Amino acid sequence: MLVSLHVKNLALIDETEVVFGEGLNILSGETGAGKSIIIGSVNLALGAKADKELIRTGAEYALVELVFQIRDESVKKKLADMELFAEDDGLLIIQRRIQPARSVCKVNGETVTAKQVKELAELLIDIHGQHEHQSLLHKKKHLEILDDYSYGKIHKIKEELRKDYKEYEILNKELKESALDEEARKREMALAEFEAQEIADAVLRPGEDEELEKQYRKMINGKKIAAALSAAYGCLNSEDGQGAAGQVERALREIKGVAAYDEEIGTLQAMLEDIDSMLNDLNHSFTKNMEEMELDEFAFKQTEERLNLLNHLKSKYGKSIEEVISYGENIQEKAERLSDYENYRLRLENKVEEKHKKVLEDCGRLSKLRVKSGTELAQQMKSALVDLNFLEVQFEIQVRPNAEAPHADGYDEVEFMISTNPGEAIRPLGMVASGGELSRIMLALKTVLAKKDQTDTLIFDEIDAGISGKTAWKVSEKLGILGGEHQVICITHLPQIAAMADSHFLIEKNAVKDKTTTTIREIKEEESIKELARLLGSEEITQSALSNAKELKELAAKTKQS
Repeated sequence: MLVSLHVKNLALIDETEVVFGEGLNILSGETGAGKSIIIGSVNLALGAKADKELIRTGAEYALVELVFQIRDESVKKKLADMELFAEDDGLLIIQRRIQPARSVCKVNGETVTAKQVKELAELLIDIHGQHEHQSLLHKKKHLEILDDYSYGKIHKIKEELRKDYKEYEILNKELKESALDEEARKREMALAEFEAQEIADAVLRPGEDEELEKQYRKMINGKKIAAALSAAYGCLNSEDGQGAAGQVERALREIKGVAAYDEEIGTLQAMLEDIDSMLNDLNHSFTKNMEEMELDEFAFKQTEERLNLLNHLKSKYGKSIEEVISYGENIQEKAERLSDYENYRLRLENKVEEKHKKVLEDCGRLSKLRVKSGTELAQQMKSALVDLNFLEVQFEIQVRPNAEAPHADGYDEVEFMISTNPGEAIRPLGMVASGGELSRIMLALKTVLAKKDQTDTLIFDEIDAGISGKTAWKVSEKLGILGGEHQVICITHLPQIAAMADSHFLIEKNAVKDKTTTTIREIKEEESIKELARLLGSEEITQSALSNAKELKELAAKTKQS
């Protein structure tokens, strides 16, 4: 659940923090007080596009911070899969700092990308904006909703379908690209055979180019290396005995003469003997390397020619020997295909046909599951709509298969059908429902899907648009029920909905030191009743208005108890 929201220097907000509770959290306030800024700040923290104009005038940056409490172990596992981790007590802090040049997102102090935050948001919160219900006018959305509802039944077959469809597309593309006339086939076959033979004749070995480059570098710098080795050897071994090897040998003779008189001198003797032995080994290595540095012109020429060949092949067929070898294998296969072109095309056509049949089979299985789930969802939706004051409602979900147009999501077209009045024929949702009805239909969907949804927190931004009276009370009851299963945060201007609050927050706009500031604070029973009286439309908060508000609050409490 969303524990708290902290906002600083954002639009009209100087700095404010709100701690949300479980159940139904209601946010209300005067028109223009800044209710949209509160939901907007949540969206910003969760990766929405940030505009530098949102930074409060005179401030260097804006800051939004969300604190979530993660309880569900499956959500924690999904977070771990994203390499994001909650604290030991389950807290997860999402912070976004917006600056004129750029913005930075962090999760528990670790910098993350906006894409990661958006993926994270899908696990933690579901935000229903003021105009989201308009998406119900698009049939594509109907398919998404049905598949969300059916996820447990269909996700395996959808994964299988996507895999098969991708393979079908690859095969079909290969079939189209392989269509050649006889002259083109001969040209391509001749080129493929030449390239395959050129690579085969080179008898390539992985890593050979790197080895040869090391050898070539050593050969071409042989004189320089030999001179350095000779100079170093001279430092150790000079003819007058003043070199390091001669001096160590002389020191060893001196020590040997007195080692018998003192045990510690014997230790020094052993150390000198080790040094003398190391110097002898070193001299041997110097001599061996100097001999090897004598340039073998034939070997040098062979190495140079081989390197030139390898570099030539890499310039044509790949950046490394491994890539050239891989290209050679592929081009050899192509040459063989082109030499047996008719049989190759026939085999490929058979593969495309078989994969197409498999895709249609997957689509058919998926379609049957959608039809079954659609019937279940339609029944639950009808019940939820009746609860929302659609008294004579018919609701159907039509699943229309089209085997001529399969794709990665199946071949179904899904459409919600509704009749809201007795005697009216059932028709597409977009042709019947008004704005207020669409809002209630979306709430019904959210309610039905919430039973299957693992998302703890649901946010509704003015779900009450276009409704009033008895319908408003029905919506209020539905939000109250939803608040029993999830944390619900709802912005409203209707007293019927505000009365159902488990926690009530007031959003206010005030002028402070010649600046307009929006704040949000939790209000308790007495102040909540005053706010309800204001929402009831009373110009002045009279005793009568307060009595009506109190009565509404009591009715809401009884409704929640029942």
